[in-house]
Amino acid sequence: MRARIENDVIFLNNQDVPEFKKGGSVVRNSYFWALRSIAGQAPRYRDWEYEKEVWLAMTRMLLAFAESGYLGLSETILEFPLSQPEIPAVLRSVSTWESEEERSSES
Repeated sequence: MRARIENDVIFLNNQDVPEFKKGGSVVRNSYFWALRSIAGQAPRYRDWEYEKEVWLAMTRMLLAFAESGYLGLSETILEFPLSQPEIPAVLRSVSTWESEEERSSES
């Protein structure tokens, strides 16, 4: 999931956040509600926001869903832009930098 940090708030790209689908996969719907429940803001069609106080919970949640094997890495890994000065220690186990390919395709 594409993410960025501004003023100690993580923003998840609204196109990458999980979707709730009535009658959809229980795991995916649980993932949606779990991430939404700790978000400071989770408006429809806008980026979701997570304050620093919930980053540890977010890390544990992403690890748990990744280890379940039901979701792909692209759905459970935070992908930060190369312009991000650093990835905070608490998030490193569930984070990576954007790939050069993705950066090139956005230009």
